[in-house]
Amino acid sequence: MGAGEDAAAGNGTTKAAMEVSSSSTASTTTQAPPPSVLRSVLLSYAYVGIWISLSFSVIVYNKYILDPKMYGWPFPISLTMIHMAFCAALAFVLVRVLRVVSVPTSPPMTPRLYGASVVPIGALYALSLWFSNSAYIYLSVSFIQMLKALMPVAVYSLAVALRTDSFRRASMLNMLAISAGVAVAAAGEARFDAFGVTLQLAAVAAEATRLVLIQILLTSRGMSLNPITSLYYIAPCCLAFLTVPWYAVELPRLRAAAAASPAGLPRPDVFVFGTNSLCAFALNLAVFLLVGKTSALTMNVAGVVKDWLLIAFSWTVIKDTVTPVNLAGYGIAFLGVAYYNHAKLQGLKAKEAERKAAAMAVPKPDDAEAATRLLPEKDAGGAGDHKN
Repeated sequence: MGAGEDAAAGNGTTKAAMEVSSSSTASTTTQAPPPSVLRSVLLSYAYVGIWISLSFSVIVYNKYILDPKMYGWPFPISLTMIHMAFCAALAFVLVRVLRVVSVPTSPPMTPRLYGASVVPIGALYALSLWFSNSAYIYLSVSFIQMLKALMPVAVYSLAVALRTDSFRRASMLNMLAISAGVAVAAAGEARFDAFGVTLQLAAVAAEATRLVLIQILLTSRGMSLNPITSLYYIAPCCLAFLTVPWYAVELPRLRAAAAASPAGLPRPDVFVFGTNSLCAFALNLAVFLLVGKTSALTMNVAGVVKDWLLIAFSWTVIKDTVTPVNLAGYGIAFLGVAYYNHAKLQGLKAKEAERKAAAMAVPKPDDAEAATRLLPEKDAGGAGDHKN
């Protein structure tokens, strides 16, 4: 969160330095007072708090619905399809009916661009949601958060493989340290389930591939999507892809469960699934708010805080077993992720310093014009001295 605070503090300081006060002149210019640094910092903490609260709520809510010992709806694909249908419908209303946001026009979303960019991203998003939600049936919330620490490893490895990032020995050693910490945490897991771990690792791989492809397929083409337009384009595509595994995997199970029960399969509670879908939609907006008002690095750092809170909640409230080996392994992974975030922050600062240095090295147009005007004056002055 330091990057966001530095940006907010710098913005407030710059505005304060530019404030003009002229009490000795007849005419004065009235300006709005600049926001205080304290207010900017408090707003940054508020954005982080909103995102952590919503992310925390969605994870715990999904666990509550999917766990057979709690709500008892062990159909993760159906739950994900409800989320996508809700998000797609609400995004359509906001974009086409209420026109809260506009669709991108530069470049325009053509059928060719949609098929080449959005479709593969939607397919990977469907896989990521399907696998990650399915893992909650087999694994504890705390252990899933520990496995999610492998996300930087997967993203960096794919970026190097696809040549969107360069190989650095220090970064690779950092990735190996994170992997070792997660391995230790897995070795100490009391409820280790090989199938659940496979599902979560597959979810990490699908999500990492999606993030890298967003950079390659969309960002490189100059397209920027906010969460509402992202859901407007991606949610229907994701819903369509989810129907395939739903038809093959869950529909037979739903029919069997309905046939085995005398009263038939209980219908999903409208309030539970409605509020759960609303939380999922709000989380997408919170991501945009947090990244837009602070930085993506702030969200990464806040994610580490959220993971520790979820581990503590899983241990104290849900009564999941968390062993000392679990904590030791995740502690190693946590240090690796913290170093990864620190290295990214230093890299961003270095690039910003280079950009400022390059901007200062380029002469301003006003300076060039002033120098051009001074040249004739100097020549004229020199000629007059020679005549005298």
